[in-house]
Amino acid sequence: MTTHSEHRTPSSTPPTAPAPGAAVTRSWAVSPEPFTTGDATRLRRAYYAEVAGRYWRREVTEAEIDQGLLDFPDDGLEPPTGQFVVGRLDGAALACGGVRLLDAVTAELTRVYVDGRARGTGGGAALLRVLEAESRALGAERVRLDTRSDLVEARALYARHGYVEIPAYNSGPYAEHWFEKRLV
Repeated sequence: MTTHSEHRTPSSTPPTAPAPGAAVTRSWAVSPEPFTTGDATRLRRAYYAEVAGRYWRREVTEAEIDQGLLDFPDDGLEPPTGQFVVGRLDGAALACGGVRLLDAVTAELTRVYVDGRARGTGGGAALLRVLEAESRALGAERVRLDTRSDLVEARALYARHGYVEIPAYNSGPYAEHWFEKRLV
């Protein structure tokens, strides 16, 4: 499953600030990719560095990132129990996300991340479209997720795309808000 925005540009470098008055067109492509590829691994590490750093209110070390990835493995993010996707903005890998089945009709979003340089360009929406399609392909009728209070941008993204807050469905150590979206 791949999605593209309506805007295209031949650039393959990460986004930069446009010149004043310049028209900007950018294109997101999101597709499944093993979470072990170089781009996927770099993005998963960046995701963990950001969420852990925001939680601890400091930069995290490479050793802490390594330990975090061991403590919260990406198991289940490959068929037949899930899927991992990488988003590319004009060819540059700048976003990722995963989905895994919790049960026969419920999928869970995880590792949803857009590099700070690409925020506000539609990457979050592109990720959600593909992750929801991948969830449907796995047989899910609904998608759930948990997140923290300090991840205000993520909570706003989910609300904009039809996710509603629900009672806790898990007891994750960092879960403070739970969301769900019906797919059918």
